[in-house]
Amino acid sequence: QVHLVEFGGGSVQAGGSLRLSCRASGRTFSDYVLGWFRQGPGIDDEFVATISKDGSNTDYADSVKGRFTISRDNAKNTMYLEMHSLKPEDTAVYYCAAPFVDSASPPTYWGQGTQVTVSS
Repeated sequence: QVHLVEFGGGSVQAGGSLRLSCRASGRTFSDYVLGWFRQGPGIDDEFVATISKDGSNTDYADSVKGRFTISRDNAKNTMYLEMHSLKPEDTAVYYCAAPFVDSASPPTYWGQGTQVTVSS
């Protein structure tokens, strides 16, 4: 079992940036492929990004490609999501989750979520 906690949400204007962190405890962090999901108005569990166990492979939803960057530091048991050029449609609660299987399969473990609000 792994316990996940997100940090770093907030309110920004369109075009701004935020960095989210996800800190894990419990089972070995590097055992998991990890993902970020979001829930916004009318959207449930939208896939955002995923990263492999060693951080060498990443994948993104088309809606965030080129603007968001996922990374991880296994030594710190922490995953990150750098978000740039934010748009109002990025407004959502962002969750880190594990293990990531594919964009349509809900992971087993979820953090509590952190709110990101982007104003126009």
